[in-house]
Amino acid sequence: MGNSEKDSTSKSINETVNGSHQFTVKGYSLAKGMGPGKCLSSDVFTVGGYDWAIYFYPDGKNPEDGALYVSVFIALASEGTDVRALFELTLVDQSGKGKHKVHSHFDRALESGPYTLKYRGSMWGYKRFFKRTSLETSDYIKDDCLLINCTVGVVRNRLEGPKQYSIPVPPSDMGQGLKDLLESEIGCDIVFEVGDETFKAHKLILAARSPVFRAQFYGLVGDRNLDKVVVKDVEPSIFKAMLLFIYTDKFPDVYEITGTTSMCTTTNMVQHLLAAADLYNVDRLKLLCESKLCEELNAETVATTLALAEQHQCPQLKAICLKFAATPANLGVIMQSEGFKHLEESCPSLLSELLKTLASGDDTSSLSSNRKRSGSSIYALDLAGDGAAAESANPNGRRVRRRF
Repeated sequence: MGNSEKDSTSKSINETVNGSHQFTVKGYSLAKGMGPGKCLSSDVFTVGGYDWAIYFYPDGKNPEDGALYVSVFIALASEGTDVRALFELTLVDQSGKGKHKVHSHFDRALESGPYTLKYRGSMWGYKRFFKRTSLETSDYIKDDCLLINCTVGVVRNRLEGPKQYSIPVPPSDMGQGLKDLLESEIGCDIVFEVGDETFKAHKLILAARSPVFRAQFYGLVGDRNLDKVVVKDVEPSIFKAMLLFIYTDKFPDVYEITGTTSMCTTTNMVQHLLAAADLYNVDRLKLLCESKLCEELNAETVATTLALAEQHQCPQLKAICLKFAATPANLGVIMQSEGFKHLEESCPSLLSELLKTLASGDDTSSLSSNRKRSGSSIYALDLAGDGAAAESANPNGRRVRRRF
């Protein structure tokens, strides 16, 4: 086959260059009697490379109307040929009610297209803009003054051809850079002792991502000189996973943390990670864990996940678990699981909620409305009044190790 030429493209773009001008007529009553066809002119203003002016005719532009109407026009005040534009003239309601009188060409652009002004002095407007007797008893005149706003949109056309040159921009690697900083331990100023393992980190980064760490290191009762914290309520692998998320803003890779891709291990890790995220107020990680647990929900895990949702204020996850568990096809299997025994012991009040959900049958409106009410419901932990202590990263004194 011969070489084929690459398909070419081009684009014609029609757009408007818009600008506005406000024209104030002060002493309106003194302008009356000028005679039809005689006007007051605004100062010249520029829009789209052309000069424009507003003409106000107190006795009307058309002698045949017998000064019954005021006329308002916008005129091309500079040299130009076939200038295409859209216009809007507004008489401002000075009562504050916002009931302005608007004559707009912008609203009718699709019907008739832009107006074409052939030469300097060409005008667009209304000979019968407003009946004069109605105007003089309206809120458009205040203290013998009226305000006219004018918007001009000059039509411009340009042709876009294919871009011959471009500079590719790679995606953000901030997360990878911070992960490298964590793993290199460069500049670390805090050490966490978690079980038999230690983890070094940067207090400023932790404080930026977690209100709990912020209070512990920089709060009113925090210790800025703290350089070691003993963590008693989180497993080492879970603490490592949370640190990775704090630095990268990505959900941790389960295999990287646990060395296995087992569904059981994955669910267990995510459950513990949710508890840690709740403990340290890492709200986005907590919500990601909820989403992950929802995706992996089954008869063996729903009971422990339901208990977890209740203990850590996860209303969306709780509602989904109740609905799943209340399905007749699932309930028998769930009641025989180890997780159900744990649920009975740790959260007996959930059993009555499960019965209520079961009694609701196939009515799905409850779950739907609950989701709407709690669309972004993540409840942060209240920091304890006594703050953080050097021996623990849990300033609330709450234990989060659960039986899953």
